[in-house]
Amino acid sequence: MTTGARNTDRRLWTFHGGLHLPDHKAMSTTGASLVAPVPELLSVPLQQHIGEPAEALVKPGDKVLKGQLIAEPRGYVSAGVHAPSSGTVIAVEDRPVPHPSGLSASSILIRTDGEDRWAELPEPLTDYRSEDPSVLRERIRWAGIVGLGGAGFPTGVKLNPGAAWPIDTLILNGAECEPFITSDDMLMRENAERILAGAAILGHILSPQRCLIGIEDNKPEAIAAMQAAAAGHRNIEIVVIPTLYPSGGEKQLIRILTGKEVPSNGIPAQIGVVCQNLGTAAAVADAVLDGRPLISRMVTVTGDAVARPGNFRALIGTALSALVAEAGGYSGTPARLIFGGPMMGFALTDDELPVIKSCNCIIAATEQEAPAPRPALPCIRCGACAEACPASLLPQQLYWYSRSKDFDKAQDYNLFDCIECGCCAHVCPSRIPLVQYYRFAKTEIWAREREKRKADHARQRHEARTARLDRLERERKERLRKKKEALDTTPDTGRKDPKKAAIEAAMKRVAAKKAAQAQEGAAEETAASGENDG
Repeated sequence: MTTGARNTDRRLWTFHGGLHLPDHKAMSTTGASLVAPVPELLSVPLQQHIGEPAEALVKPGDKVLKGQLIAEPRGYVSAGVHAPSSGTVIAVEDRPVPHPSGLSASSILIRTDGEDRWAELPEPLTDYRSEDPSVLRERIRWAGIVGLGGAGFPTGVKLNPGAAWPIDTLILNGAECEPFITSDDMLMRENAERILAGAAILGHILSPQRCLIGIEDNKPEAIAAMQAAAAGHRNIEIVVIPTLYPSGGEKQLIRILTGKEVPSNGIPAQIGVVCQNLGTAAAVADAVLDGRPLISRMVTVTGDAVARPGNFRALIGTALSALVAEAGGYSGTPARLIFGGPMMGFALTDDELPVIKSCNCIIAATEQEAPAPRPALPCIRCGACAEACPASLLPQQLYWYSRSKDFDKAQDYNLFDCIECGCCAHVCPSRIPLVQYYRFAKTEIWAREREKRKADHARQRHEARTARLDRLERERKERLRKKKEALDTTPDTGRKDPKKAAIEAAMKRVAAKKAAQAQEGAAEETAASGENDG
């Protein structure tokens, strides 16, 4: 294989369905990315990842330095949180976070001091090839790195598939298939060498035979930059793929590049593949080569309601409103403010929410770009949703079962294979919000599973308590039985128990004494009667 060469002769596969969508990407790639200034306040949520939320290590009044660990992972599937800048902790409390529910979550509020002073960082592992993979995984875990493509799964966990699943292919996802989003595009243009350095580190950890970097063909500048950077790396190939939404889905990209199918309800490691986002690879390089934790990321600020769309390197915890201000502010009142892309993102109620690790794009959309949803009509059973589904599911059946709360049937139709890409809803002539029904069904199933686990745990505790009480009662009865046996005559000698013999002897002495006293009394009475007769 010629390193860094364009895939002119590489075979590519296709996946079922998918959509050709207007990409709206040019508006945010007209200039270089900018570094957003350090804000006065940083609101850092404790959970910016899949799994258990981090546990705060600081309290109000504490001074913190940039890069300092302020919340440690709680559990294996978790990720640490670091101070994005130096300053003072003024609160650890529930604050609004970007989430479809609109609810608040525990966060650390830091008032920055303007000095942006770094904490003492761990030693860089520049000679990482001499390190054991477990050491590198621990560094990645310490750095709080999670998947930056949007899922937020802790990277250290994903890089530990176990001996049962040897990895032969590492895939870096540079497809960035959703409209409007260009944060990965700009990262490839400007930081290709850092991405490739991260890919090499990931390769050392996983020991794959090859590394494939998939990029859609609507990003020529990024492709050129990545090909130039890959020229100095062995077994890393830049693969240009056709632009088709959602080719950036993990399972879909694996299918395109390798022809392999991830099993239903399975993970890529089961077929020898690990897939990571480009931004995640760059963050891994920062953590290993420089000792820097994940405290910032590239964010696209775009939409026709933004004055100057672009990309910004922003600190985690920065208010979205501050990024909009850096983009020139609003050019009008946005009809919708979308967190993420228009297909898989969700609407926000306001812009006073923080940038989090999974934040790759903010869209201030006009009414033309994001028209208000019209009322849904009855399903006409046209089958367009099934034709568009990239996971080869039957969206119509999933809709009926989700709507009727027949969750067992929905699972029978592989509900959890749905990647919530929105293709089905996009093509539905009845304008049914299909993905919302699937999310509802998944949430209900997860809630029932949690309740079942709690009930099973309570039952197990009750059974354990009952067994313990039964055991104690058996032991008590056994002790009484042995004590009673000890008081009985010993069968082999015929001798009585000393204690019992002593009691019997005492009783005989008492009886003898009484008999003697009775005889004395009788003798006295006889003598007295003789005197009277005389």
